[in-house]
Amino acid sequence: MRWMWIDSIVEFVADKRLSAIKNVSLAEEYLHDHFPATDAMEALPVLPASLIIEGMAQTAGILVGSARQFRERVILAKISLARLDCEVFPGQTVRYDATLERIDSAGAATAGVVSRLGPTSLQWEPIGRIDLMFSHLDEATAGMELPQHNFVFGENLDVILRTAGLENLKRGS
Repeated sequence: MRWMWIDSIVEFVADKRLSAIKNVSLAEEYLHDHFPATDAMEALPVLPASLIIEGMAQTAGILVGSARQFRERVILAKISLARLDCEVFPGQTVRYDATLERIDSAGAATAGVVSRLGPTSLQWEPIGRIDLMFSHLDEATAGMELPQHNFVFGENLDVILRTAGLENLKRGS
């Protein structure tokens, strides 16, 4: 996975929940296109909803993968619910709280709450809910070699786990 849509893990309870944050900065290039200034309107940089969903998918995917020691690939299979009630702007921080609802050999279901913290607010404000379903996939069941670059569980994951003090969760540990 080339892009991580979370910056750090802030809470982890094995097999139960994981919380991660994303600091939204105007330095991020994609914000300049979403939405640029026009003759009729000033620029309105907004974190796209699709990237908020991806941030939750990465957060929940790490939780699901860690429950099985990252032995399989965790594939997003279904977005069961995605409701976002507010926008997220540069200078705000997004918090993803993922809870493991169910896990078995075929996959897992997670429930998630998205919150934001702005530069002037002192409390997390829930702004939406994202519930996801994942499938487990390994090379034996896939019948082929799976490309590493398509999965979140690569070098970036190792960095995030290490900076959170969770290096013992690494693949095969």
